Amino acid sequence: MELYLVRHGVAVDADSTVSDEARPLSARGREQFAAGVRGLERIGVRFDRLLHSPLLRAVETAELMTPLLSGESAVTELLTRAPTEELLRELAGLRTALVGHEPLLSELAAWLATGARESAGAFALEKGGLVVLEGEPKPGSMRLAAFLPPRLLRELAR
Repeated sequence: MELYLVRHGVAVDADSTVSDEARPLSARGREQFAAGVRGLERIGVRFDRLLHSPLLRAVETAELMTPLLSGESAVTELLTRAPTEELLRELAGLRTALVGHEPLLSELAAWLATGARESAGAFALEKGGLVVLEGEPKPGSMRLAAFLPPRLLRELAR
C-alpha cells in the first residue's frame, strides 16, 4: 500500500470572528496548493481513495486534490484526533491519501514508520506538504518513501 499524508494548505489566520473549524484556505494557500497538485499530477501521482478531516481547510484542500483521485473521497472525524487503530482499519486500497492537520499527521507517520509516536517531530509537515509511506499500515511496518515540502511540489509543476 502507498499512503500519502497531506497537511492542509495555508488557511486564513485565526481570529475571533471565525471558529477554527470554519477557517478556509487563504487565496494564496489555495493557489499554492493547486500548484502542488499540478506538480503531483505531472509526476503521475494518483489516489484510489482520499479521506479528509471535516475542518473546512482540509475539505477545501481535498477538493483541490480531486484531479489525482480515481476513486472515492470521504470525510472522517478520525483525522481530528490522535491516530488510533480505528483509523488504521479505515486505510484500504493500493493508494490512499489522508488530508489532515499537525501534529496528528506527523504522529501517524512516526507511529507507522517507527512504531513510536514520540518521534513525530522527525516527520513534521509544513502546510501543503506531503509524506509518502509504503507497506502494511500497521505500527512500525511502513517505510518512508518520500518527504516532500510544498515548495518542491510547486517546483514539480514547472
